[in-house]
Amino acid sequence: MTQSIRIGILAIAFGFISCKQKETKVAEETLPLTYEQMTASKEESKEAFNDAKYGMFIHWGLYSIPGGIWNGKKMEELRGPRVAEWIQFGAQIPRDEYAELAPQFNPTDFDADAVAKLAKDAGMKYLVITSKHHDGFAMYDSKVSEYDITDASPYPKDIVQELYDACQKYDIDFGLYYSHNIDWMDANDCGLSEYLASGGEEHARVKRKAGVNTWDPSPNTFTEYLNNKAYPQVEEILTKFPNMTTLWYDYPHYVTPEQSHKFYKIAYDLQPNMLVNSRVGNDLGDFDIPGDNKIPNDHLAITKPWQTVGTTNNSWGYKSYDNDWKSPKELLFWLTEIVSKGGNYMLNIGPKASGEVPQQSIDNLLTVGEWLNVNGEAIYNTRKWDVTHEGPTKLNMDGTGDREKHGFVAEFTSQDFWFTQKENNIYAIAFQYPENKILIKSFKNENDFEIKAVELLGENSAVEWKQTDEGLEVDLNGQQIDKNGYALKISLK
Repeated sequence: MTQSIRIGILAIAFGFISCKQKETKVAEETLPLTYEQMTASKEESKEAFNDAKYGMFIHWGLYSIPGGIWNGKKMEELRGPRVAEWIQFGAQIPRDEYAELAPQFNPTDFDADAVAKLAKDAGMKYLVITSKHHDGFAMYDSKVSEYDITDASPYPKDIVQELYDACQKYDIDFGLYYSHNIDWMDANDCGLSEYLASGGEEHARVKRKAGVNTWDPSPNTFTEYLNNKAYPQVEEILTKFPNMTTLWYDYPHYVTPEQSHKFYKIAYDLQPNMLVNSRVGNDLGDFDIPGDNKIPNDHLAITKPWQTVGTTNNSWGYKSYDNDWKSPKELLFWLTEIVSKGGNYMLNIGPKASGEVPQQSIDNLLTVGEWLNVNGEAIYNTRKWDVTHEGPTKLNMDGTGDREKHGFVAEFTSQDFWFTQKENNIYAIAFQYPENKILIKSFKNENDFEIKAVELLGENSAVEWKQTDEGLEVDLNGQQIDKNGYALKISLK
């Protein structure tokens, strides 16, 4: 065999190998992405989420008209959750009868600019509003369904669009809530019958009362609802509102793994950097929700970024007779406790049917905002430290019903401190000023902390301090910058 023939054979062989490599690479690139690949690509968004710490949730819709009362009966006299947005379920209101609320919904007092500015002044970094809740009514101009604010009500404006624009103005990150599984207008029995057909009887028996429309289900199947309304509306909102940071699904009790994956994938395809919450279902999602008005006891068991969602009273939607408002100090406790454990707090307001935000919510949020103007450095862009809290006060927050039943009883002491960290700084946050000196036991000499400086956040930051075998002693010199508490910045060498 001549040298030229050998070279020719080798060239053909290498060309064949090269083509095969190219084919393999193309095949790999065209394979559908797995959930693990999609969520792994969002690390920068997850870091930004962890930096933000505090946001506004807005539950608003037709349910704000009855305000938690139907035919003279309050939510507590009806079945199901006591929160006002569940009134159609609680009173088992037929779909056509509930839809008669739409022509009455005319929130002429709504001011999107004022709401976005309230979020800004309250120290909140992002906002999430219900684009469609469990009742199936959309708060934006949907082309998929006419059961929306611009087609079914006399109010001519797109509420979500107005808020989206206002958030862009005030540099507030924007997100949307979408109830994907539960839709009492169009989702038939919310997938229960299909779940039972697939052999899920035992689980379904436990969940049977959890949101399913059994009193007046729509004639279409759940699959038809998904294909004709839910999937298209999710695509619609993600196209209509392109600059979003979070998509908040809710209540995935009967959604299959395949359906959850499709809801997640739709979001990824349209806005790949946007985070999706874990209530998309079936262990998917980019961040976890430990519960409504719930602070996890074992935060170390949570492997994803996480967020607690909370109410300013005991309802998400407007409840006309619920005046059990969380005080500014209680709200600050929730925020601080959550952030000290590495979480994120999204606090809800429920506007009235007129569009007004209850004044109690406004006043309390602005008071928290004033505290954050002074002490926000100890909250934003921080991460959890080795110690989350020291001191005698122990509070368990186990959900909306628990808070409503037991209220909030806490006597914070000057020995209670919550900790966060940022770079070489540790922040100690307290809600009670001392009569004399402060002693922070987590900074004993034996713990090998070399402290460079200690300062009180605020305009007059000078304090006296020394590190001892008992801990860090600090003298505030009588300073009380904010009546609701203070934060120390402890810089390490």
